[in-house]
Amino acid sequence: MGSRGRAFGKGDDEVGDEVRGPVDPLVVPRFAGPATFARLPAIEEVHRADVAVVGVPFDGGTTYRPGARFGPAAVRQGSRLLRSFHPGLDVEPFGAQQVADAGDIACTPFSIEEAIATIERGARALGERAGRLIAIGGDHTIALPLLRSVSARSGPVALVHFDAHLDTWDTYFGARYTHGTPFRRAFEEGLLERDRSVHVGIRGPLFSRQDLADDAGFGFGVVPAMAFQDEGISAIAERIRERVGDAPVYLSIDIDVLDPAHAPGTGTPEAGGLTSRELLGVLRGLAGLTIVGADLVEVAPAYDHAELTAIAAAHTIYEVLALMASSRR
Repeated sequence: MGSRGRAFGKGDDEVGDEVRGPVDPLVVPRFAGPATFARLPAIEEVHRADVAVVGVPFDGGTTYRPGARFGPAAVRQGSRLLRSFHPGLDVEPFGAQQVADAGDIACTPFSIEEAIATIERGARALGERAGRLIAIGGDHTIALPLLRSVSARSGPVALVHFDAHLDTWDTYFGARYTHGTPFRRAFEEGLLERDRSVHVGIRGPLFSRQDLADDAGFGFGVVPAMAFQDEGISAIAERIRERVGDAPVYLSIDIDVLDPAHAPGTGTPEAGGLTSRELLGVLRGLAGLTIVGADLVEVAPAYDHAELTAIAAAHTIYEVLALMASSRR
C-alpha cells in the first residue's frame, strides 16, 4: 500500500476488505504524504466507503467577499494534524467506518443554476458509492443540491444549521439561488421536516423584522449565539436534540458561526460568534442522532491567518465523522 494508508491492525498483505485509515504519521510525517482530507485514501483506493468527504469548490452565490472556491484545498491542508482516536466520544472515526476522500465535484463558476444541477448530479452519483457524504464548500449555495440528494434517499430531513445568518432570504438582486437563500428554497421544495429544523449561532443585524417572521413561518427554531453565554453547551445540545427528535438529521455548518477571532477566513464575518470549543462541544452533544449527511462551507482562505479557519473547519469535520462513527456502535 506504500504511503497512501494502512488498515487498522493489519499488515499490508492482509488488507482485503479491512478499513483503510490515514497514512501512519509515525511512518510518513504529517507535512508529507497525500493531499487528501486527513491523508485518507482516495475513494478509488477502497473497496467501499461508509463516508465520503468531497469538495465542492463553488462560490458563485457569494454576496460579499468571494474566495470560498479555494476552501476544499485549504481545509484538506488544515486536516493534516488530525489523529485516529477521538477520546471525547471514545471512538476511532477512521477505524469504525471506511472514510475516503472523493476529490472535488467540478462545476462551472459562471452559472449558478448549472452549477447547482451539476452538484446535485455529482452528489447523487457519489451517494451510490458511499453511505454518507460530508461536503467541503464552497459557499452555502451548495447546501441546496446536497439536500436534494440526501432527501431523495432519506426523505425530508431535520436540518441543524450552524451559522451567523438565517440563509432563508428570498432573493438577492433578483437571484433566487445564492448563499443566503438555500434553506428557503429547501423548505419550498419539501426537503425539510417542518418544525424539526433549527438555526444555531444566529447573530448580527437583519434586513428587517420580517426576516424573523418569514423564518418562523418556514418552521425553524433559532438558538442565538448569545444563548451560549446564558445557557451553556450542554443545555443547547439538549434543545437541539429535543427539536429534531428521531428524524434523520442533516448538519450544515457555515464556518462563520465562529467568531472572527476563531475563523477570520470567511466571506461574511459577524462579531459575537461562537468559540471553536463551543461549536465542537455542541456537536459532541448530538451523539446518537441519525446523521445522514453534512456540509462545512464558507472557508475563504485568502482572508485566513495562520490557517486558523482551515484548522477549525478540519476539526469540525472530524467531530462530525466521530458522530457518524459513534452511531455505528
